[in-house]
Amino acid sequence: MTPSSFYATLVLFALSLPSWGFQHATATCRKIAPLSMASTDPYEITFDMPGSSGMIANLKMESVVSGESELVEVRYGLPFGLDVSPKDGLAVCTKDGSGGEKVNDVLRYTSQWSLGLPRGDGLMTTAASFAGGLQWQCSMFDVTRAKSWEQVVEALTSNVPDRTDEVVLIFERPLAE
Repeated sequence: MTPSSFYATLVLFALSLPSWGFQHATATCRKIAPLSMASTDPYEITFDMPGSSGMIANLKMESVVSGESELVEVRYGLPFGLDVSPKDGLAVCTKDGSGGEKVNDVLRYTSQWSLGLPRGDGLMTTAASFAGGLQWQCSMFDVTRAKSWEQVVEALTSNVPDRTDEVVLIFERPLAE
């Protein structure tokens, strides 16, 4: 085990520990229509972003597994636990989880929080932008494009109770032939 994978496992384990004032919320899982590798069409998925923004994410992606696969959307309340590790340049699930992820699922996207200028086209957002008013914003982090395992860990651990009450994870699941 390399020092970076040990650190990632330790951090992800810490996320699964109960903390005062927070309870584990029920995890939800939603399967998206299967995609055959014979098809040249990419996956397209639409879902609600975490937080109370009312924003909707629209993602389009090519498969990263050989053979048929399907996308699985998993939502965990905070704090959450997740067993993934780097394997052949992908973040691969190493243990079945209570949210519906299974061994060998590939983590494709995770919700990620970062500071940014306010979004919108109203007078208040324009004024806040000029004044440098930063706020926490949620986006979806493409795990397959991460330059290092530490970037994946940072994206996962940015989902904290001060910013949100859930994390959204998109997995690609290879289907048995």
